[in-house]
Amino acid sequence: MSIGYLLLGILVGVFSGIVGIGGGILIIPVLVYVFHMDQHRAQGTSLGALLAPIGALAFWEYYKAGNADLAAAAWIAGGFLVGGYFGGMWAQHIPETILRRSFGALLIVVGLRFLGGSK
Repeated sequence: MSIGYLLLGILVGVFSGIVGIGGGILIIPVLVYVFHMDQHRAQGTSLGALLAPIGALAFWEYYKAGNADLAAAAWIAGGFLVGGYFGGMWAQHIPETILRRSFGALLIVVGLRFLGGSK
């Protein structure tokens, strides 16, 4: 099982480094459908895996190329810190079915928006 998790991390790291996606968009579905975790456990595991040091090397490459706004990143991180606390707390009270459907709906909306090609 550990090798599977390691391979998942490598795959997600490559995709995140290439297209800048949040790893959770890939990690959570794989944990649910391949590793058979429930939605709450998958989301909590994803958050644990994606703590600050994980993206450091990918960020460094973008920064060296002049493709990172440090001030914006700092503000987003601060908001993420506060929002993540409350979101994590509230998520524990949402039934798994609703949580899973909400996550799926978000993926569809974002995917359709990107496929539409307009900003």
